[in-house]
Amino acid sequence: MGLAEGLTDDGSVTGRGSPWSRGSITGAGTAIGGMLHTFPFLIPNLTVALHTAYIVVGLELLAIAYIRYRFMKTPLIKTIIQVIVGGAIVLAIGLYLGDAG
Repeated sequence: MGLAEGLTDDGSVTGRGSPWSRGSITGAGTAIGGMLHTFPFLIPNLTVALHTAYIVVGLELLAIAYIRYRFMKTPLIKTIIQVIVGGAIVLAIGLYLGDAG
């Protein structure tokens, strides 16, 4: 994701800064976000790991909503609804695939 963001434009089109800064921020955010909700599975007890992961994912979604509000100037209620609906869709697909497997 960081590479894709860095290659999208040189900053003159969107005014969002240099490709290196955008790519670095996006890459770091993707790496951190990808790791945070997998760390709870280092806990030996699966039930505790799952409940911890649920909390971490909820906090990640709230962080995404805040970042969109703070830096992208999206109205807070709109971004929270978008993140909740998106998270609900991902949850529903995960439950469906879990039952199908």
